[in-house]
Amino acid sequence: MPAATEPSRTYDAIIVGGGHNGLVAAAYLAKAGRTVLVLERLARTGGAAVSTRPFAGVDARLSRYSYLVSLLPRKIVRDLGLDFRVRGRTVSSYTPVERDGRPTGLLVGGGERRIREAFERLTGGKAEYQAWQRFYAMTGRVAERVFPTLTEPLPAREELRRRIDDDAAWRALFEEPIGVAIEENFTDDLVRGIVLTDALIGTFADAHDASLRQNRCFLYHVIGGGTGAWDVPVGGMGALTDALAAAARAAGAVLATGHEAVRIETDGRAAEVAYRTADGEGVAAARHVLVGASPQELAALTGDPAPEPAEGAQLKVNMLLKRLPRLRDTAVDPHEAFSGTFHIAEGYGQLAAAHEQAAAGRLPAAPPSEIYCHSLTDPTILGRDLAERGYQTLTLFGLHTPARLFAADNDAVRHELLKATLAQLDAHLAEPIADCLALDADGRPCIEAKTPLDLERDLRLPGGNIFHRDLSWPYAQDGTGRWGVETRHANVLLCGAGAVRGGGVSGVPGHNAAMAVLEQRDE
Repeated sequence: MPAATEPSRTYDAIIVGGGHNGLVAAAYLAKAGRTVLVLERLARTGGAAVSTRPFAGVDARLSRYSYLVSLLPRKIVRDLGLDFRVRGRTVSSYTPVERDGRPTGLLVGGGERRIREAFERLTGGKAEYQAWQRFYAMTGRVAERVFPTLTEPLPAREELRRRIDDDAAWRALFEEPIGVAIEENFTDDLVRGIVLTDALIGTFADAHDASLRQNRCFLYHVIGGGTGAWDVPVGGMGALTDALAAAARAAGAVLATGHEAVRIETDGRAAEVAYRTADGEGVAAARHVLVGASPQELAALTGDPAPEPAEGAQLKVNMLLKRLPRLRDTAVDPHEAFSGTFHIAEGYGQLAAAHEQAAAGRLPAAPPSEIYCHSLTDPTILGRDLAERGYQTLTLFGLHTPARLFAADNDAVRHELLKATLAQLDAHLAEPIADCLALDADGRPCIEAKTPLDLERDLRLPGGNIFHRDLSWPYAQDGTGRWGVETRHANVLLCGAGAVRGGGVSGVPGHNAAMAVLEQRDE
């Protein structure tokens, strides 16, 4: 995406960072008649929500970093008139396991009868499925009540509790470690692990962590859209940010790529943002500055004290396959197993062991991860020739791999972890995944892996943390402000994932920062 023409000097709002949240804010403000400048360091907008062709000479557009959509309110899509669609997945998940010396697993999908029968085959009775129904009925009720609040001013804690109106749900999700609820409701180790995984995406914590960071992660993973469903973006994640950029431009916002903000000076009423380009430096002025970068970057720009360091804890792997691999569990079609979330080494005990090993400074012996196949739901990301030949994409997200493990030698540890992670996958396949990998134009296997340190380098995610910092509770606390985007500077707002109710591909911080600006009266 080419850089815009040289920015003029004065705007109503300057937005630092052209990721999806910054673009949401830009589009809202520009549609409201405000003059808006977006300063983006990279050569294109989109941040972590982009589609790229990572493999040389191969016509496959992968969601390279973020990859599924749940937390994006339809309100934002409607308000901004976005040309963007998602498709639901027909299968929620498949989890392979070996029991009594034979390969089996749990397929959650295909209708209530099939799901019930799958639970009964795995667990030998009806109790676990009944517990599953009760538990997710509870989270569904919480989702219906909490999700609409994300684009409203922050509710007080007690106000949110009254809205949820379920003391048992409040205790399970907001007060006690999520491990307590999981162990009270489920007995099967595999089922417990499947439930727990939503508490660990990008979050390094044990099921019983006293900080409850795992509860906050779990909450955001089960409230999306008011249902908790995770959908596939048609055209890849870049389709969303391309639509947002188009909406912002159409409304009059100036998107200046290749422009790196280096300093913000403000007196609380007016601000100046200094920026750097390949050709030199410049300064632009504005009434408001909205920062879509991390809280660490915000502190560096304003000269404020830095917040607590953040740390990511995931491995992201992108693959292109000539065909889907056959499974050892022949009762399940690979096209179903991989269309949902394919859990690997994510039994409850396995997750606890992996966390314990990583906390002690070692790579997990059995790295837990989960995979899904975008192209089974949305084949438009593949060129026609690849689609006709049966090629498929695989996206793998590994857990419990904190950035500290890669500090000594990122390349060597990445290689070791990828090898161990794929070995865990191979244990459930009837053929090695390596035999299914496509080759790029140079004859190399189509697979790439990104550690937290790679994400920090490529995207400036602090410590590789995909949420910029620990996720927050979706209610007001001391210092959070009215919308959860406020900073110590009256006219500087945080509109990125590190805002209260940030994290994930949601656009919520961008929306809320724009609302905070629009409800203010210029003095």
